Amino acid sequence: MLEILDGGVSTTVQDLGRFGQYHIGMPPSGAMDSYAHKLANYLVGNAEDAATLEMTYQGVDVRFTTDTVVALTGASMPATLDDEPVPMYESFSVTAGQTLETEFATEGVRTYLSVSGGIDVDPVMGSRSTYTLVGIGGHEGRPLKAGDELRIGNDSDRPPVGTQVPDRYVRDYGTRETVRVLVGLCEYRLTDESREALSAAEWKVTPEADRVGYRLEGPELDFVKREQPFGAGNDPSNVVDLGYPIGSIQMPKKPIVLLQDAVTGGGYATVGTVISVDRSLLAQRRTHQSVYFEPVTVDEAAAARDEVHDDLHGAYESIGR
Repeated sequence: MLEILDGGVSTTVQDLGRFGQYHIGMPPSGAMDSYAHKLANYLVGNAEDAATLEMTYQGVDVRFTTDTVVALTGASMPATLDDEPVPMYESFSVTAGQTLETEFATEGVRTYLSVSGGIDVDPVMGSRSTYTLVGIGGHEGRPLKAGDELRIGNDSDRPPVGTQVPDRYVRDYGTRETVRVLVGLCEYRLTDESREALSAAEWKVTPEADRVGYRLEGPELDFVKREQPFGAGNDPSNVVDLGYPIGSIQMPKKPIVLLQDAVTGGGYATVGTVISVDRSLLAQRRTHQSVYFEPVTVDEAAAARDEVHDDLHGAYESIGR
């Protein structure tokens, strides 16, 4: 078992998400930074979709009741095991009775704590991920708090303790400001000047950024004047209802990038979609940090996805899996 002594700012159980339920309005949830989540699982011998703890800004303090192996990846978050510093991106052993304490992240937002065997909460709709808006999955459908106890799954075929992710596969969350975007579906609703401003402007992450969406601050964009169509709201940003892909840039005047826990559809224009591999980077941008949108083609998005898959495969092989 894991005994939670302090749940941190917002810590939830996440795997890679629940899929196949979008048609009933159920988003996938799952790890906001799937790249870091997968690396954490590789380090302790888990399948990449095993459940981890996603810790936001400040992590948990946790006591272990059994011997096991754990790892920390993602945002740089200083941590100690019985007051001794432990590394990031490297597996280390814990023994029954030891306490892991984590501090505030110094770079990035979300850190992943993996445990050999995975966090063994009951799946809901095929996933252990927490979806807090409706209170399902994870541990009682909510962020963790002091006094919670979590089961650990059966040990898997672990790599040796001290296994590290090579530096070339560790992402730099401090400097990457640009996220790539496929333009559409409703960018035609923007004026020419506003379409240019969308990719030229500096956008700042606001304090409202969370697992539902990243609200960004910047210039106000203008919509083409039109006669209100039947079925659409009267605001210029309204359209007849459409589906929202994960990563959609919704436009009620200023951008909101819809993420893992977002609604699946609605009546706001969506002017682009952040490509899948860059959503992990966006999820690590801190409040008041800058974001720039870079339009790309479908082929360029697919090439970026292949490049990240190659990196994950390289990390997997380097770890000795």
